[in-house]
Amino acid sequence: MKQTPLVGVVMGSKSDYEVLAPAIELLTYFGIPCEARIVSAHRTPDWLFTYAEQAEERGLRVIIAGAGGAAHLPGMLAAKTLVPVLGVPVPATMLNGIDSLLSIVQMPKGVPVGTLAIGKPGAANAALFAAEILALFNADLRQKLHAWREERRDEVLSEVLPL
Repeated sequence: MKQTPLVGVVMGSKSDYEVLAPAIELLTYFGIPCEARIVSAHRTPDWLFTYAEQAEERGLRVIIAGAGGAAHLPGMLAAKTLVPVLGVPVPATMLNGIDSLLSIVQMPKGVPVGTLAIGKPGAANAALFAAEILALFNADLRQKLHAWREERRDEVLSEVLPL
């Protein structure tokens, strides 16, 4: 039986999937039910509004939105839902995501978007941030996050550099 998604991972186009894949991989690793959808702010604005307006009633608790160029997707989603939106700038133009970062980060007062780093590192951190939000109400998930962090620490501590 498929579980109801708790996290929506959305992107403006299929070409953004590669950038957002680390988010989906980490959510899956932690056992967090998620969905991946194409929701374009410019090409499918009605679908964007529907997706955002129905997010909470469908059980979504966090939305991770990746967008490149003008990067309106995260902000428009945040304007239409109270579900927290985490924006991931996608390096889709000659500006390598700087344009997207600036677009996502400068939301007006009253329409917050949690903005992460550009590209795959931002996607991974968005998934971890979503997991931390969900772990506020899920002790098992919180323990998985603790264990994951300890594994990262141990990886660093076990590295031996040549002299």
